[in-house]
Amino acid sequence: MYLPFILLIVANCFMTLAWYGHLKFLPHDAPLWKAILLSWIIALAEYSFMIPATRYLAQQGWSMGEMKITQEVVTLLVFVPFMIFLFKQPFKLDYVWAGLCLLGCVYFVFRSQ
Repeated sequence: MYLPFILLIVANCFMTLAWYGHLKFLPHDAPLWKAILLSWIIALAEYSFMIPATRYLAQQGWSMGEMKITQEVVTLLVFVPFMIFLFKQPFKLDYVWAGLCLLGCVYFVFRSQ
C-alpha cells in the first residue's frame, strides 16, 4: 500500500526539478530551448513514476479528486524542502498555514468515506 506514495514522492521530486531546476543548473543567459529540453527530459522520468502511482490508486478505488489532493499535499511536502535546501530560500510560517489549508482539503475530499 505504501508503493504508490513512494512513487508519488519520487515523481514530485522529478517534477519540481523539471519545473525549477533550470533556474539553478543552467546559466541565466542559456537559450530558452535548452531549459525547455532539459525540463522535458526530466519530466519523462516524472511521468515514469506518476503514471504507475495513479493507476495503482485508481485500481484501489481512489477517486480522481482524492488522487489530486494527495498529489498536491505531496507536492508541497517536496517543494518546501527543495526551495529551502537547494535554492536557499528562507522558511516562512505561511508555508505551515498553507499546509494546514491543504489538510482541510484532504478532510473534505476524504470525509465521505
